[in-house]
Amino acid sequence: MLFLVCVLETHISLFLQVLRQFVRHDSDTVNSLVLERSMNRVQLLGRVGQDPIMRQVEGKNPVTIFSLATNEMWRTGDSEVGQGGDVSQKTTWHRISVFRPGLRDVTYQYVRKGSRIFVEGKIDYGEYTDKNNVRRQATTIIADNVIFLSDGSVREKV
Repeated sequence: MLFLVCVLETHISLFLQVLRQFVRHDSDTVNSLVLERSMNRVQLLGRVGQDPIMRQVEGKNPVTIFSLATNEMWRTGDSEVGQGGDVSQKTTWHRISVFRPGLRDVTYQYVRKGSRIFVEGKIDYGEYTDKNNVRRQATTIIADNVIFLSDGSVREKV
């Protein structure tokens, strides 16, 4: 738990440093060319839904792909305090792709179904044509950092 707090504090500090670079100052003149920066970052903490697979398309570098589940829980009912109401849960599945050579190989080798991991990366929206020649949209998280929190052999209590 302490490790996770330290990781989150580090990431918050980094985020604030990056955010300062993106803020446009009042001293900028209207007539000057201002290159505004933007950000596409995502952080996920969840459990792996399947053992990773490695794919290689002709002429391109290999990629490690796996799914990650994140859960959202809330209590329904009138009572905000105490134990009234039912607990509801929603699971969201994310497709994770790892292209970076060292990270790609380590992820493929050590991540297993049920592993609890922290993933940082960016969101990528794309299209593909399925085997029935139907055009489909796909949302993928392109991971540039994966932190291993458990090996999946022991389920943690929530």
